[in-house]
Amino acid sequence: MLPLYVTSGEPAGIGPDICLALAERVDERPIVVLADIEMLQQRADQLKISVELISYQGQRQSSEKGQLFVEHVPLTEPVELGQLNPAHAAYVLEQLRRSADYAMAGVSVGVATAPVQKSIINDAGIAFSGHTEYYQEFAGVDRVVMMLATKTLRVALATTHLPLRDVPDAITKERLHQVIDILIHDLKTKFKIAAPRILVCGLNPHAGEDGYLGREEIEVIDPVLESYRVQGIDMSLSLPADTLFTPENLKDADAVLAMYHDQGLPVLKSQGFGEAVNITLGLPFIRTSVDHGTALSLAGTGQAKSSSLHVAVDLALDLARSSLAKF
Repeated sequence: MLPLYVTSGEPAGIGPDICLALAERVDERPIVVLADIEMLQQRADQLKISVELISYQGQRQSSEKGQLFVEHVPLTEPVELGQLNPAHAAYVLEQLRRSADYAMAGVSVGVATAPVQKSIINDAGIAFSGHTEYYQEFAGVDRVVMMLATKTLRVALATTHLPLRDVPDAITKERLHQVIDILIHDLKTKFKIAAPRILVCGLNPHAGEDGYLGREEIEVIDPVLESYRVQGIDMSLSLPADTLFTPENLKDADAVLAMYHDQGLPVLKSQGFGEAVNITLGLPFIRTSVDHGTALSLAGTGQAKSSSLHVAVDLALDLARSSLAKF
């Protein structure tokens, strides 16, 4: 009955709104939201949501419907809906620190995260690339892999939050080996896929078209992929991304490896935005997340959809049970 922690994210966005929707659930273990409890009550009042917020003190039972466990993380300044404030950066990072600390210490089964606003944390003078990179550094692992999933498609990324001009230099043989090793390991161990079939996007249009549109496929990507194929791993060589995502190609694939963020994720999100979940592979604990941003203009309006957070919590609980996951 260890808890699953949920970070409420940027307080001026929809993170608190969607976290309040977790009170609709009854789960087999405690679901604990990290947030300022007074701010969360104010948001519930604004949304006209009737919810009993219970201070989490290590309870080992699930909350009842209409109740929500909250571990209080104090804000230092009031929140204005939709208005970013650099003074809230420390509050957001404290949520992440606690969630990672608890998971690493083995006093929780993992964490599901609501969205944060990276820019405002950087505006506060704190270098911050994103959740994925934060948890990687906290856990002290050399490499993690971002993978998003719907019920029909999984897309992992060789690079994550990089300017597009930096991507080719970042795709090295060493990085690809690290990413693919993690992807194969976690598909087998966390998702219980004994022999995963993986399709891989080329970096360049038409996967380089035999070197006429770029040589990264010839010199870097395909030699790495071939090294796995000779080991018996069911993995493609680099494929043109514009045709890889057709239903015919995807029907027997367990995952797609894209070379950069906006190569694979637009396809996945077009199929299931709001129903997808972000999973960080390679961590020594479970971390899932929503597939969307802070949506500042929707905060407190009642229009924010909580479906992706529900899916992220469901998957985290599935993985915690070490059973076959839903995705």
